[in-house]
Amino acid sequence: MRKYSHLKERAYEGNLLLPKLSLVLLTWGNVSAADHKEGVFAIKPSGVPYDKLTIENMVIVDFDGNIVEGKLRPSSDTLTHAVLYRHWNDVNSVVHTHSTYATAWAQSQLDIPIFGTTHADHTTSDIPCAPPMSDDMIRGEYEYQTGLQILNILKEKELSHKEVEMVLVGNHAPFTWGKTVEEAVYNSVVLENIAKMAYLTMKINPESPKLKRTLINKHYERKHGAGAYYGQK
Repeated sequence: MRKYSHLKERAYEGNLLLPKLSLVLLTWGNVSAADHKEGVFAIKPSGVPYDKLTIENMVIVDFDGNIVEGKLRPSSDTLTHAVLYRHWNDVNSVVHTHSTYATAWAQSQLDIPIFGTTHADHTTSDIPCAPPMSDDMIRGEYEYQTGLQILNILKEKELSHKEVEMVLVGNHAPFTWGKTVEEAVYNSVVLENIAKMAYLTMKINPESPKLKRTLINKHYERKHGAGAYYGQK
């Protein structure tokens, strides 16, 4: 355990944040933490309640999904995480939840429109929703194909995973990622609240216009641009 203790601890702490931040019920979610130099990541064991988790029972797997260390079966979503890590060497954590509003949008098979500045503070585009898989994909390596669905929708929409750190998988649920566990979990919180606000916006006014480009750019760039001035130095 000693060699991977840092990874196990990061994954453990990230997973405990999910129920604390009301992003999951029961066992509906997982957080992983990767070490690209070692080519491995730590992930929650499958079906274990959050209050039963320990640092020791986090599972270490490689980027092909093979168990490297651990006695328990890793999350059923392990291969999805593995696909993303293999393609994105600057991503060190992936989060999957079934948070209510983001999952409702995924089930609707719709992108989340960029209606307001809260959304624009974090990304300049709609939150993309990958289409449901074909029957052959579902019958094959389902979790592996889920990872490909995420990669493909970003490519199709001409979006960078560095600027859009969240996505919906149609009929399934959301995935987010980041350079750290904290960033990836933060993005899950942001996504859930953006999804809730977009839903309420459309309930209040089904004809609500999307945010105009000047406001999108202003809010994104004041937090992320070269001349960003939000927060402290």
